[in-house]
Amino acid sequence: MIFETHAHYDDEKFDSDRDLVIQNLLNGRICRIINVGASIESTKASIALAEKYENVYAAAGVHPSEIGGLNEESFAWLKQQTQRKEVVAIGEIGLDYYWEKDASVQNMQRVWFARQLKLAKECRLPVIIHSRDAAEDTVNVMKENHAEEIPGVIHCYSYSAELAKEFVKMGYYIGIGGVVTFKNAKKLKETAVQIPLEKILLETDAPYMAPEPFRGQRNDSGKLVYVAEKIAELKGVSVATVEDVTKKNAKTLFGIP
Repeated sequence: MIFETHAHYDDEKFDSDRDLVIQNLLNGRICRIINVGASIESTKASIALAEKYENVYAAAGVHPSEIGGLNEESFAWLKQQTQRKEVVAIGEIGLDYYWEKDASVQNMQRVWFARQLKLAKECRLPVIIHSRDAAEDTVNVMKENHAEEIPGVIHCYSYSAELAKEFVKMGYYIGIGGVVTFKNAKKLKETAVQIPLEKILLETDAPYMAPEPFRGQRNDSGKLVYVAEKIAELKGVSVATVEDVTKKNAKTLFGIP
């Protein structure tokens, strides 16, 4: 059984068959799903899905590209959601300089990243961190806010194996998804080899980032088997070992029995 630690089933790409997809996944190889908020609205939708399905949980947070929806009122609402039993993490939060080049907006991303880190620490919840083309500032904000005291995962990891080891030293897990199956994913494959399996989480980012041979198609958690197979190949262990260890990792991080 596979624990899906990062999906977006509230996305419009699932509007036509959302319930069928989730039911089939939970009746198949997927034992748990974390549906991750990326905005105030998607956090609401994630909580609604978690309320509907016994083995679906929610992360409440605002993605760096969506910080325009954050203000004192919406942040107060976000804080309230952390009290819900369905909410098991703050996420996804972080920095994204790939899409945002404006220095003033990047600064606001850092401000809201820091505030959501502090919220996680206050509420004793783990964090799901998004970081793209912003490695140095991500590390700096994390260190400034004592992120080593906040458990979490670096989602959709895209940096070097050396930096991954630094995140692991801080206590963080590394989220690996379909990209590891891509032929040109040299850095991520090196990361998968060099960090302990006990610090890896399986994730899809569904409906995005489908693995080979489905690249470019709508992704879903059922395709995590291809990710598990690739990691097993890279590490020289069985697929069952990858599934079992990463499931244990996810349960530990998110506090799910």
